[in-house]
Amino acid sequence: MLIESSIVPFILIGFLAQVVDGALGMGYGVFSTSFLLSMGVPPAITSASVHTAEVFVTGVSGLAHLGNGNVERRLVLRLIIPGVLGGILGAYVLTQVPGEKIRPVVAIYLFVIGILILRRALGRSTLGVGRPRLIPLGFAGGFLDSVGGGGWGPIVTSTLVAQGQTPHLAIGSVSLTEFFVTLAQAATFLVALRWVHWPVAIGLLIGGVLAAPLAAYMCRRLPARVLMGLVGALILVLSLRMISRAVF
Repeated sequence: MLIESSIVPFILIGFLAQVVDGALGMGYGVFSTSFLLSMGVPPAITSASVHTAEVFVTGVSGLAHLGNGNVERRLVLRLIIPGVLGGILGAYVLTQVPGEKIRPVVAIYLFVIGILILRRALGRSTLGVGRPRLIPLGFAGGFLDSVGGGGWGPIVTSTLVAQGQTPHLAIGSVSLTEFFVTLAQAATFLVALRWVHWPVAIGLLIGGVLAAPLAAYMCRRLPARVLMGLVGALILVLSLRMISRAVF
């Protein structure tokens, strides 16, 4: 198991992930997971550490959106229960499957997410217009978020926006719901694994806190599509590297 003894690399990953997430409204989990897996951190420890750090990040984010009127309570109430249940199931499954078996699956999942992000960056709709089915959407988002170490935002927010939900309400409602989903995931990992690799989790958390002001600045100044395209391309490269290592 390859894990750095110093938390400095994890602080850097958390910093970059928060810059991305703050600028785009999504990507903290996927970005962090892609880097940690490429460093050789086992999938279960990766997801547990990322979600432990995210509990604090999503809590602050959700309260901020609530205070700014970016939350539609109907969306939160319909997403929260299936999201929590899907997150718990995904976390449990990930802790019961050997890392070498789940890693290629997670890599393929991240590859797909990378393609979806790139398609959004190019302005191409990946979903048809229609009324979203919130219960299966929340469950799938929570499950895949646990298994992949991230993806709640790209999956749920992208679906809602593509199917006609007002963007700021979709982002705010999904962000507030994510706190409860992430809390359930982190608790499940803690019970199942009986420990979390705290240097990874604390490093990600410190990096995220330090990056918050810069992320807010970038959100105002830099083109979102450019950043989204770079993130999608980076995730594709990292996931392809993981797939090639699994195959060869």
